[in-house]
Amino acid sequence: MIVGSYVPDGVAVGRWAQAAARGVTAFYDIDTPVTLAKLERGDFEYLSPDLIPGYDVYLSFTGGPTLEHIEGRYGAPAAGALYCSVDPEAYPRLERPKRWDLSYLGTYSPDRQPTLERLLLEPARRAPQLQFVVAGPQYPAGIAWPDNVERIEHVPPGEHPAFYAASRFTLNVTRGDMIRAGYSPSVRLFEAAACGIPIVSDIWDGIETILAPDREIVLARDPDDILGVLLRWPAGRAQTLAEAARRRVLAAHTSAHRARELEHVLTHAVSGARRWQSVQAAAGR
Repeated sequence: MIVGSYVPDGVAVGRWAQAAARGVTAFYDIDTPVTLAKLERGDFEYLSPDLIPGYDVYLSFTGGPTLEHIEGRYGAPAAGALYCSVDPEAYPRLERPKRWDLSYLGTYSPDRQPTLERLLLEPARRAPQLQFVVAGPQYPAGIAWPDNVERIEHVPPGEHPAFYAASRFTLNVTRGDMIRAGYSPSVRLFEAAACGIPIVSDIWDGIETILAPDREIVLARDPDDILGVLLRWPAGRAQTLAEAARRRVLAAHTSAHRARELEHVLTHAVSGARRWQSVQAAAGR
């Protein structure tokens, strides 16, 4: 029995699950840094500290040192990463004319906006001959968009592949709490890579465990890094990087991979493994 984060009345549901389940119980956290911050300030919206040791497995969208914290601080018997993933059939590689030199797809978030400003809006101001796009809802009316930045309020999921295909490069911007925790790959990374589009990303601990810098992804700190890629990279270099990322994601980060990982984890938990290292060994990771 798996209980997810953000489930209404999640604490009561979790207590019921742990009491009623005849087999393994798991908590699946799709926003682990937020959950841990809520626990530290006594906000038990959907999980409380006393529930964590009662779950056989704590599945987390965040990996790395956070997992040791969940086990050591909160007593989880087995905590490990079950990252988001991509369905290759829903995110195929498409051939489309290039409309934009750099795209960004994401809902507005105050803690992402400074990075978007630094890695997309400022490069757009410095290079008016290039074309940019920001797609996603909830952006405040007061943002000063450069003339060469197109705004799209909403791109339906079914149109994401075409959106990516119309981009020379796409930008990945990570939320602040995910950057602080590290090891928190966005689903956008996997989707864009599956579509065969070169990705430029902000920098956080653990990104190299997902995609190799300079071989499968470009990491950028400032506008100069962005413009160096957009103005000086030949098309062949960009395509080589995109192909390498696509191979990596299709080999390790599809929904089928996650399903197999989950099956291994739960099967091994049934056998009584109490630490995640044992679970990971059983999954072949």
